[in-house]
Amino acid sequence: MTTGADQSVPPDGARRLLVRDLAQVVTPAGTHAPLRGAALRDVDVIEDAFVLVRDGAFEAVGRMGDLPRLEGDVEEVDGHGLSAIPGLVDCHTHPAFAGDRANEFALRAGGATYEELLAAGGGILSTTRATRAAGAAELREIVARHRDAMLTHGTTTFEGKSGYGLDHDTELAQLEAVRAAGGVPTWLGAHAVPPEQPDADTYIDWAIEHVLPEAAEIAVAADVFVERGTFDVEQARRYLIACRAAGLALRIHGDQLSEMGAVPLAVELGARSIDHLEATGPEGVAELAASNVVAVMLPVAALYLARPMPRGRALVDAGAAIALATDFNPGSAFCESLPVVWTLACTQLGLAPEEALGASTVNAAHVLGLDDRGRIAVGLRADLVLIDAPDWRHVAYHFAGDVVRSVVREGRVAHLRA
Repeated sequence: MTTGADQSVPPDGARRLLVRDLAQVVTPAGTHAPLRGAALRDVDVIEDAFVLVRDGAFEAVGRMGDLPRLEGDVEEVDGHGLSAIPGLVDCHTHPAFAGDRANEFALRAGGATYEELLAAGGGILSTTRATRAAGAAELREIVARHRDAMLTHGTTTFEGKSGYGLDHDTELAQLEAVRAAGGVPTWLGAHAVPPEQPDADTYIDWAIEHVLPEAAEIAVAADVFVERGTFDVEQARRYLIACRAAGLALRIHGDQLSEMGAVPLAVELGARSIDHLEATGPEGVAELAASNVVAVMLPVAALYLARPMPRGRALVDAGAAIALATDFNPGSAFCESLPVVWTLACTQLGLAPEEALGASTVNAAHVLGLDDRGRIAVGLRADLVLIDAPDWRHVAYHFAGDVVRSVVREGRVAHLRA
Protein backbone atom coordinates (compact mmCIF):
# COMPACT_ATOMS: atom_id res chain seq x y z
CA MET A 1 0.00 0.00 0.00
CA THR A 2 1.28 3.44 -0.89
CA THR A 3 2.27 5.60 2.08
CA GLY A 4 3.52 9.12 2.52
CA ALA A 5 1.98 12.44 1.50
CA ASP A 6 2.69 15.43 -0.67
CA GLN A 7 4.28 17.99 1.66
CA SER A 8 3.75 20.96 -0.64
CA VAL A 9 1.04 23.55 -0.17
CA PRO A 10 -2.01 22.36 -2.12
CA PRO A 11 -3.13 24.51 -5.05
CA ASP A 12 -5.77 27.15 -4.47
CA GLY A 13 -9.19 25.59 -4.10
CA ALA A 14 -7.95 22.09 -3.27
CA ARG A 15 -9.93 20.29 -0.55
CA ARG A 16 -7.97 18.16 1.88
CA LEU A 17 -9.32 15.89 4.59
CA LEU A 18 -7.16 14.08 7.13
CA VAL A 19 -8.59 11.18 9.17
CA ARG A 20 -5.96 10.62 11.85
CA ASP A 21 -5.14 8.28 14.73
CA LEU A 22 -7.20 5.38 13.40
CA ALA A 23 -6.83 2.07 15.21
CA GLN A 24 -6.95 0.27 11.86
CA VAL A 25 -7.25 0.97 8.15
CA VAL A 26 -8.35 -2.14 6.29
CA THR A 27 -8.82 -2.64 2.57
CA PRO A 28 -8.93 -5.53 0.09
CA ALA A 29 -5.40 -6.23 -1.11
CA GLY A 30 -4.17 -6.02 -4.68
CA THR A 31 -5.32 -3.91 -7.60
CA HIS A 32 -7.39 -6.28 -9.76
CA ALA A 33 -11.08 -7.12 -9.87
CA PRO A 34 -13.02 -9.22 -9.36
CA LEU A 35 -11.38 -11.07 -6.50
CA ARG A 36 -11.71 -14.87 -6.43
CA GLY A 37 -10.72 -17.79 -4.26
CA ALA A 38 -7.91 -17.16 -1.80
CA ALA A 39 -7.40 -13.61 -3.11
CA LEU A 40 -10.83 -12.67 -1.77
CA ARG A 41 -9.53 -13.19 1.77
CA ASP A 42 -6.39 -11.07 1.34
CA VAL A 43 -6.61 -7.70 3.09
CA ASP A 44 -4.11 -4.98 3.90
CA VAL A 45 -4.21 -3.81 7.52
CA ILE A 46 -2.43 -0.72 8.83
CA GLU A 47 -2.60 -0.01 12.56
CA ASP A 48 -2.26 3.42 14.19
CA ALA A 49 -3.01 4.89 10.81
CA PHE A 50 -4.09 7.96 8.86
CA VAL A 51 -5.96 8.52 5.62
CA LEU A 52 -5.37 11.71 3.64
CA VAL A 53 -7.78 12.87 0.94
CA ARG A 54 -7.37 15.58 -1.69
CA ASP A 55 -10.21 16.77 -3.94
CA GLY A 56 -12.31 13.65 -3.51
CA ALA A 57 -9.55 11.07 -4.03
CA PHE A 58 -7.24 9.24 -1.66
CA GLU A 59 -3.89 11.04 -1.56
CA ALA A 60 -2.02 8.93 1.00
CA VAL A 61 -2.55 6.13 3.52
CA GLY A 62 -0.06 5.06 6.15
CA ARG A 63 1.02 4.86 9.77
CA MET A 64 0.72 7.96 11.93
CA GLY A 65 4.47 7.89 12.49
CA ASP A 66 4.94 8.46 8.75
CA LEU A 67 2.54 11.40 8.47
CA PRO A 68 4.55 14.43 7.33
CA ARG A 69 3.83 18.06 8.14
CA LEU A 70 0.91 19.26 6.04
CA GLU A 71 0.78 22.84 4.79
CA GLY A 72 -2.34 24.81 4.05
CA ASP A 73 -5.93 24.22 5.15
CA VAL A 74 -6.67 20.63 6.11
CA GLU A 75 -9.95 19.45 7.64
CA GLU A 76 -9.20 16.90 10.35
CA VAL A 77 -11.32 14.02 11.67
CA ASP A 78 -10.31 12.31 14.90
CA GLY A 79 -10.23 8.56 14.29
CA HIS A 80 -9.10 7.58 17.80
CA GLY A 81 -10.56 4.18 18.70
CA LEU A 82 -12.10 3.76 15.24
CA SER A 83 -11.31 1.55 12.28
CA ALA A 84 -11.76 2.40 8.61
CA ILE A 85 -12.89 0.34 5.63
CA PRO A 86 -13.73 1.37 2.05
CA GLY A 87 -17.18 2.75 1.32
CA LEU A 88 -19.62 -0.12 0.81
CA VAL A 89 -21.17 -0.79 -2.61
CA ASP A 90 -24.71 -2.17 -2.74
CA CYS A 91 -24.97 -3.62 -6.23
CA HIS A 92 -28.58 -4.88 -6.04
CA THR A 93 -31.43 -2.77 -4.65
CA HIS A 94 -35.03 -1.88 -5.56
CA PRO A 95 -35.41 1.57 -3.95
CA ALA A 96 -37.92 3.18 -6.33
CA PHE A 97 -41.23 2.03 -4.88
CA ALA A 98 -44.25 3.51 -3.14
CA GLY A 99 -46.34 2.00 -0.38
CA ASP A 100 -45.40 -1.01 1.69
CA ARG A 101 -46.23 -4.69 2.00
CA ALA A 102 -46.55 -5.04 5.75
CA ASN A 103 -49.83 -6.90 5.35
CA GLU A 104 -48.19 -9.31 2.93
CA PHE A 105 -45.39 -9.85 5.45
CA ALA A 106 -48.01 -10.83 8.02
CA LEU A 107 -49.75 -13.19 5.59
CA ARG A 108 -46.44 -14.85 4.76
CA ALA A 109 -45.71 -15.22 8.46
CA GLY A 110 -49.04 -17.02 8.67
CA GLY A 111 -48.01 -19.55 6.03
CA ALA A 112 -48.81 -18.03 2.62
CA THR A 113 -46.20 -18.85 -0.04
CA TYR A 114 -44.62 -16.32 -2.40
CA GLU A 115 -46.31 -17.96 -5.37
CA GLU A 116 -49.71 -17.83 -3.61
CA LEU A 117 -49.27 -14.13 -2.91
CA LEU A 118 -48.41 -13.46 -6.55
CA ALA A 119 -51.41 -15.46 -7.76
CA ALA A 120 -53.68 -13.43 -5.46
CA GLY A 121 -52.48 -10.13 -6.97
CA GLY A 122 -49.96 -9.42 -4.24
CA GLY A 123 -46.21 -9.40 -4.46
CA ILE A 124 -44.65 -7.28 -7.18
CA LEU A 125 -47.99 -6.29 -8.67
CA SER A 126 -49.27 -4.77 -5.43
CA THR A 127 -46.21 -2.52 -5.35
CA THR A 128 -46.74 -1.75 -9.03
CA ARG A 129 -50.16 -0.28 -8.28
CA ALA A 130 -48.80 1.97 -5.53
CA THR A 131 -45.74 3.02 -7.54
CA ARG A 132 -47.76 3.94 -10.62
CA ALA A 133 -49.96 6.13 -8.43
CA ALA A 134 -47.03 7.95 -6.81
CA GLY A 135 -45.78 10.06 -9.69
CA ALA A 136 -42.29 11.13 -10.67
CA ALA A 137 -41.75 13.80 -7.99
CA GLU A 138 -42.72 11.50 -5.14
CA LEU A 139 -40.51 8.74 -6.52
CA ARG A 140 -37.52 11.10 -6.49
CA GLU A 141 -38.20 11.91 -2.84
CA ILE A 142 -38.60 8.23 -1.96
CA VAL A 143 -35.35 7.14 -3.62
CA ALA A 144 -33.44 10.02 -2.00
CA ARG A 145 -34.77 8.97 1.39
CA HIS A 146 -33.74 5.37 0.82
CA ARG A 147 -30.29 6.47 -0.38
CA ASP A 148 -29.83 8.43 2.83
CA ALA A 149 -30.86 5.41 4.91
CA MET A 150 -28.32 3.23 3.09
CA LEU A 151 -25.64 5.84 3.72
CA THR A 152 -26.10 5.61 7.50
CA HIS A 153 -25.15 1.92 7.18
CA GLY A 154 -21.99 2.68 5.19
CA THR A 155 -23.23 2.41 1.60
CA THR A 156 -21.55 5.07 -0.52
CA THR A 157 -22.53 3.63 -3.92
CA PHE A 158 -25.85 1.97 -4.72
CA GLU A 159 -27.46 0.42 -7.75
CA GLY A 160 -31.20 0.92 -8.11
CA LYS A 161 -33.61 -0.99 -10.32
CA SER A 162 -36.90 -0.07 -11.91
CA GLY A 163 -39.44 -2.87 -12.31
CA TYR A 164 -42.33 -1.63 -10.20
CA GLY A 165 -43.82 0.46 -12.99
CA LEU A 166 -44.11 -2.07 -15.81
CA ASP A 167 -45.46 0.70 -18.02
CA HIS A 168 -43.71 3.36 -20.05
CA ASP A 169 -43.92 6.43 -17.83
CA THR A 170 -43.35 4.82 -14.42
CA GLU A 171 -40.40 2.72 -15.54
CA LEU A 172 -38.65 5.80 -16.86
CA ALA A 173 -39.59 7.80 -13.76
CA GLN A 174 -38.03 5.12 -11.56
CA LEU A 175 -34.79 5.19 -13.54
CA GLU A 176 -34.67 8.98 -13.43
CA ALA A 177 -35.26 8.93 -9.67
CA VAL A 178 -32.33 6.55 -9.14
CA ARG A 179 -30.07 8.66 -11.34
CA ALA A 180 -31.13 11.89 -9.60
CA ALA A 181 -30.21 10.34 -6.24
CA GLY A 182 -26.72 9.51 -7.49
CA GLY A 183 -27.39 5.81 -7.96
CA VAL A 184 -26.55 3.46 -10.81
CA PRO A 185 -29.83 2.82 -12.71
CA THR A 186 -30.77 -0.65 -13.95
CA TRP A 187 -33.82 -1.24 -16.14
CA LEU A 188 -35.67 -4.22 -14.67
CA GLY A 189 -38.35 -4.00 -17.33
CA ALA A 190 -38.91 -7.74 -17.15
CA HIS A 191 -39.74 -8.04 -13.45
CA ALA A 192 -43.31 -9.34 -13.82
CA VAL A 193 -46.15 -9.31 -16.34
CA PRO A 194 -48.46 -6.35 -15.65
CA PRO A 195 -52.20 -7.03 -15.43
CA GLU A 196 -53.05 -5.13 -18.63
CA GLN A 197 -50.84 -7.42 -20.73
CA PRO A 198 -52.24 -10.81 -21.87
CA ASP A 199 -49.04 -12.84 -21.45
CA ALA A 200 -45.28 -12.69 -20.97
CA ASP A 201 -44.39 -12.87 -24.67
CA THR A 202 -46.68 -9.98 -25.56
CA TYR A 203 -45.32 -7.90 -22.70
CA ILE A 204 -41.68 -8.54 -23.65
CA ASP A 205 -42.41 -7.44 -27.22
CA TRP A 206 -44.14 -4.30 -25.97
CA ALA A 207 -41.38 -3.40 -23.49
CA ILE A 208 -38.64 -3.82 -26.10
CA GLU A 209 -40.49 -1.65 -28.61
CA HIS A 210 -41.94 1.05 -26.38
CA VAL A 211 -39.70 1.37 -23.30
CA LEU A 212 -36.22 0.10 -24.13
CA PRO A 213 -35.17 2.96 -26.46
CA GLU A 214 -35.67 5.59 -23.74
CA ALA A 215 -34.66 3.34 -20.86
CA ALA A 216 -31.30 2.73 -22.55
CA GLU A 217 -30.62 6.49 -22.45
CA ILE A 218 -30.87 6.49 -18.64
CA ALA A 219 -29.91 3.01 -17.42
CA VAL A 220 -26.49 1.37 -17.55
CA ALA A 221 -27.77 -2.22 -17.33
CA ALA A 222 -30.86 -4.34 -17.90
CA ASP A 223 -32.22 -7.07 -15.65
CA VAL A 224 -34.81 -9.84 -15.94
CA PHE A 225 -36.50 -12.13 -13.40
CA VAL A 226 -36.21 -15.73 -14.61
CA GLU A 227 -38.64 -17.72 -12.48
CA ARG A 228 -41.89 -19.65 -12.46
CA GLY A 229 -44.78 -17.29 -13.07
CA THR A 230 -42.60 -14.53 -14.53
CA PHE A 231 -40.25 -15.12 -17.49
CA ASP A 232 -38.69 -18.28 -18.88
CA VAL A 233 -35.23 -18.60 -20.40
CA GLU A 234 -36.33 -18.01 -23.99
CA GLN A 235 -38.26 -14.86 -23.08
CA ALA A 236 -35.33 -13.65 -21.00
CA ARG A 237 -32.88 -14.33 -23.83
CA ARG A 238 -34.95 -12.30 -26.27
CA TYR A 239 -35.23 -9.41 -23.84
CA LEU A 240 -31.54 -9.41 -22.89
CA ILE A 241 -30.29 -9.65 -26.47
CA ALA A 242 -32.37 -6.59 -27.36
CA CYS A 243 -31.05 -4.74 -24.32
CA ARG A 244 -27.46 -5.63 -25.18
CA ALA A 245 -27.98 -4.31 -28.72
CA ALA A 246 -29.15 -1.04 -27.13
CA GLY A 247 -25.87 -0.76 -25.24
CA LEU A 248 -26.90 -2.01 -21.80
CA ALA A 249 -24.90 -4.40 -19.63
CA LEU A 250 -26.81 -7.56 -18.69
CA ARG A 251 -27.89 -8.88 -15.31
CA ILE A 252 -30.26 -11.68 -14.29
CA HIS A 253 -32.41 -12.48 -11.26
CA GLY A 254 -31.99 -16.26 -11.27
CA ASP A 255 -32.30 -19.46 -9.26
CA GLN A 256 -34.23 -17.74 -6.48
CA LEU A 257 -37.01 -20.31 -6.11
CA SER A 258 -36.05 -22.87 -8.77
CA GLU A 259 -33.38 -23.72 -11.31
CA MET A 260 -34.77 -22.89 -14.75
CA GLY A 261 -31.58 -22.46 -16.76
CA ALA A 262 -30.73 -18.94 -15.64
CA VAL A 263 -27.07 -19.75 -14.91
CA PRO A 264 -26.35 -21.19 -18.38
CA LEU A 265 -28.14 -18.20 -19.91
CA ALA A 266 -26.03 -15.75 -17.90
CA VAL A 267 -22.85 -17.50 -19.02
CA GLU A 268 -24.02 -17.75 -22.64
CA LEU A 269 -24.77 -14.03 -22.88
CA GLY A 270 -21.80 -12.84 -20.81
CA ALA A 271 -23.97 -11.21 -18.16
CA ARG A 272 -22.28 -9.03 -15.55
CA SER A 273 -23.98 -10.99 -12.80
CA ILE A 274 -26.61 -13.48 -11.82
CA ASP A 275 -28.28 -12.58 -8.54
CA HIS A 276 -30.03 -14.67 -5.83
CA LEU A 277 -28.85 -18.29 -6.43
CA GLU A 278 -30.72 -19.76 -3.46
CA ALA A 279 -31.70 -22.76 -5.62
CA THR A 280 -28.38 -23.19 -7.45
CA GLY A 281 -27.00 -26.73 -7.32
CA PRO A 282 -23.47 -28.11 -7.74
CA GLU A 283 -23.54 -27.94 -11.55
CA GLY A 284 -24.50 -24.27 -11.45
CA VAL A 285 -21.72 -23.57 -8.95
CA ALA A 286 -19.17 -25.21 -11.23
CA GLU A 287 -20.45 -23.36 -14.28
CA LEU A 288 -20.22 -20.00 -12.53
CA ALA A 289 -16.71 -20.80 -11.28
CA ALA A 290 -15.59 -21.38 -14.87
CA SER A 291 -17.11 -18.12 -16.09
CA ASN A 292 -16.73 -14.36 -15.70
CA VAL A 293 -20.27 -13.95 -14.37
CA VAL A 294 -20.34 -12.62 -10.79
CA ALA A 295 -22.57 -14.55 -8.37
CA VAL A 296 -24.43 -11.90 -6.34
CA MET A 297 -25.85 -13.35 -3.14
CA LEU A 298 -28.76 -11.77 -1.28
CA PRO A 299 -29.08 -13.54 2.08
CA VAL A 300 -31.68 -11.14 3.51
CA ALA A 301 -34.14 -12.25 0.82
CA ALA A 302 -33.49 -15.89 1.64
CA LEU A 303 -34.05 -15.13 5.32
CA TYR A 304 -37.29 -13.22 4.65
CA LEU A 305 -38.72 -15.95 2.43
CA ALA A 306 -37.46 -18.82 4.61
CA ARG A 307 -35.50 -20.15 1.63
CA PRO A 308 -32.22 -22.05 1.65
CA MET A 309 -29.24 -19.74 1.71
CA PRO A 310 -27.02 -19.43 -1.39
CA ARG A 311 -23.97 -21.74 -1.47
CA GLY A 312 -21.50 -19.03 -0.59
CA ARG A 313 -18.70 -21.23 0.69
CA ALA A 314 -19.02 -23.62 -2.25
CA LEU A 315 -18.95 -20.75 -4.76
CA VAL A 316 -15.79 -19.23 -3.25
CA ASP A 317 -14.02 -22.57 -2.92
CA ALA A 318 -14.86 -23.43 -6.52
CA GLY A 319 -13.28 -20.17 -7.68
CA ALA A 320 -16.39 -18.17 -8.59
CA ALA A 321 -16.41 -14.39 -8.31
CA ILE A 322 -19.00 -13.41 -5.71
CA ALA A 323 -20.64 -10.22 -4.46
CA LEU A 324 -23.04 -9.43 -1.63
CA ALA A 325 -25.99 -7.02 -1.68
CA THR A 326 -29.08 -6.19 0.35
CA ASP A 327 -31.78 -6.70 -2.33
CA PHE A 328 -33.52 -3.82 -0.52
CA ASN A 329 -37.17 -3.98 -1.58
CA PRO A 330 -40.60 -3.72 0.06
CA GLY A 331 -41.63 -7.34 -0.27
CA SER A 332 -38.81 -9.77 0.41
CA ALA A 333 -35.85 -7.80 1.80
CA PHE A 334 -36.88 -4.62 3.60
CA CYS A 335 -33.33 -3.92 4.78
CA GLU A 336 -30.90 -1.15 3.81
CA SER A 337 -27.96 -2.49 5.84
CA LEU A 338 -24.96 -4.16 4.26
CA PRO A 339 -23.51 -4.79 7.76
CA VAL A 340 -26.53 -7.03 8.42
CA VAL A 341 -25.74 -8.80 5.13
CA TRP A 342 -22.16 -9.29 6.37
CA THR A 343 -23.39 -11.01 9.52
CA LEU A 344 -25.63 -13.33 7.52
CA ALA A 345 -22.79 -14.01 5.08
CA CYS A 346 -20.47 -14.99 7.91
CA THR A 347 -22.99 -17.02 9.92
CA GLN A 348 -25.14 -18.54 7.16
CA LEU A 349 -23.10 -18.56 3.94
CA GLY A 350 -19.81 -19.68 5.46
CA LEU A 351 -17.82 -16.60 4.46
CA ALA A 352 -15.03 -14.98 6.46
CA PRO A 353 -15.28 -11.26 7.30
CA GLU A 354 -12.45 -10.60 4.84
CA GLU A 355 -14.48 -12.26 2.08
CA ALA A 356 -17.57 -10.24 2.99
CA LEU A 357 -15.46 -7.07 2.75
CA GLY A 358 -14.20 -7.84 -0.74
CA ALA A 359 -17.62 -9.02 -1.90
CA SER A 360 -19.31 -5.75 -0.93
CA THR A 361 -16.57 -3.38 -2.11
CA VAL A 362 -14.24 -4.38 -4.95
CA ASN A 363 -16.44 -7.12 -6.41
CA ALA A 364 -19.70 -5.22 -6.05
CA ALA A 365 -18.12 -2.20 -7.77
CA HIS A 366 -16.97 -4.53 -10.56
CA VAL A 367 -20.55 -5.68 -11.09
CA LEU A 368 -21.51 -2.05 -11.66
CA GLY A 369 -18.58 -1.42 -14.01
CA LEU A 370 -16.94 0.99 -11.56
CA ASP A 371 -13.16 0.64 -11.24
CA ASP A 372 -12.57 3.91 -9.37
CA ARG A 373 -13.72 2.71 -5.93
CA GLY A 374 -13.83 -0.30 -3.61
CA ARG A 375 -10.39 0.05 -2.03
CA ILE A 376 -8.55 2.56 0.14
CA ALA A 377 -5.75 3.24 -2.30
CA VAL A 378 -4.06 6.33 -3.68
CA GLY A 379 -5.92 7.80 -6.64
CA LEU A 380 -9.23 6.04 -6.08
CA ARG A 381 -12.44 7.80 -5.13
CA ALA A 382 -12.32 8.68 -1.43
CA ASP A 383 -15.23 6.68 -0.03
CA LEU A 384 -14.57 5.66 3.57
CA VAL A 385 -16.56 4.16 6.45
CA LEU A 386 -15.42 4.77 10.03
CA ILE A 387 -16.38 1.88 12.29
CA ASP A 388 -17.07 2.55 15.97
CA ALA A 389 -14.66 -0.15 17.14
CA PRO A 390 -10.90 -0.66 17.04
CA ASP A 391 -11.38 -3.94 15.14
CA TRP A 392 -13.05 -3.63 11.72
CA ARG A 393 -14.61 -7.09 12.01
CA HIS A 394 -17.26 -5.61 14.32
CA VAL A 395 -19.11 -4.80 11.08
CA ALA A 396 -20.09 -8.48 10.89
CA TYR A 397 -19.63 -9.43 14.54
CA HIS A 398 -22.07 -6.88 16.01
CA PHE A 399 -25.31 -8.12 14.47
CA ALA A 400 -27.48 -5.13 13.50
CA GLY A 401 -25.33 -2.98 15.78
CA ASP A 402 -24.90 0.77 15.39
CA VAL A 403 -21.36 0.25 14.15
CA VAL A 404 -21.04 3.07 11.60
CA ARG A 405 -19.71 6.23 13.26
CA SER A 406 -19.34 8.32 10.10
CA VAL A 407 -19.13 8.05 6.34
CA VAL A 408 -16.91 9.94 3.89
CA ARG A 409 -18.18 10.01 0.32
CA GLU A 410 -16.07 11.54 -2.47
CA GLY A 411 -13.82 13.13 0.14
CA ARG A 412 -16.54 14.84 2.17
CA VAL A 413 -18.08 13.79 5.46
CA ALA A 414 -21.54 12.75 4.26
CA HIS A 415 -22.82 11.18 7.47
CA LEU A 416 -21.88 11.69 11.11
CA ARG A 417 -23.80 9.78 13.73
CA ALA A 418 -25.39 12.07 16.28
